[in-house]
Amino acid sequence: MSFIMENYSMILAMMGTGVVAGILAGLLGVGGGIVIVPVLFFLYQGLGVSADSAMLVATATSLATIIPTSISSIRAHNAKGNVDFQLLKAWGFFIFLGVLIGSFVVTRVEGQWLTLLFGVIATLSALNMLLGKKDAFFQSLPGKGGQSIIATCIGFFSSMVGIGGGTLTVPTLTFCNYPAHRAVGTAAAVGLIISLPAAITMLIVGQTPADAPFGTFGLVNLVGAACIIPLTVLFAPVGAGLANRLNAAMLKKVFAVTLIFTGLRMLYQVLA
Repeated sequence: MSFIMENYSMILAMMGTGVVAGILAGLLGVGGGIVIVPVLFFLYQGLGVSADSAMLVATATSLATIIPTSISSIRAHNAKGNVDFQLLKAWGFFIFLGVLIGSFVVTRVEGQWLTLLFGVIATLSALNMLLGKKDAFFQSLPGKGGQSIIATCIGFFSSMVGIGGGTLTVPTLTFCNYPAHRAVGTAAAVGLIISLPAAITMLIVGQTPADAPFGTFGLVNLVGAACIIPLTVLFAPVGAGLANRLNAAMLKKVFAVTLIFTGLRMLYQVLA
């Protein structure tokens, strides 16, 4: 009880993060990590954590929160036949390989490099939401060699910045003339392949920064994960229900603009 009283502001902020991430995930089809990482990054700094430590802990904690939401999402998409298990079979090992490399690198690099990488990925992702080409660039996916490189890169970069499968997997598949609904469903499964080994690696191998927030083990803040996960799972269906009543396309553009400013602010913090 004393811990809750002393840290109520942090707990409330993390619970709010879970609500927002869940609603946006259901409403706009974006991964929770793209919301959770920057919110935790700035929140931890507000609590006196250094920028480097804040990014490391935000990345690992975000990946931990993605595990249960991915499982829930996989079940929903699989019920509609939108999970391509053949593609997952072909990509799984290479995604896992990329995740292991990326997760190990995270435990060895300074947080400013992760902040820089996240800022770039967030900005490009937002620009794709705003200006993304609707027609496919390619008629089909490349051969086995090309797909293995794509899968490894998705696992590597996603684990490096604490995001699930949707941010990189969905645009990659749709650029290759892959059905959009099937891309989203398959990306949910990719998110689990990314988040589970990445979170475990950062929990076990990561060295807890000296100024990490209370409840951090390895690089994962268990207090943050415990606050965010239930509310993300609870409010994702709420967001999905709102999608039927609100102009989701316009809201997605508003979110993209917000994400651009967030990404640019993170880049500025590193480069300035």
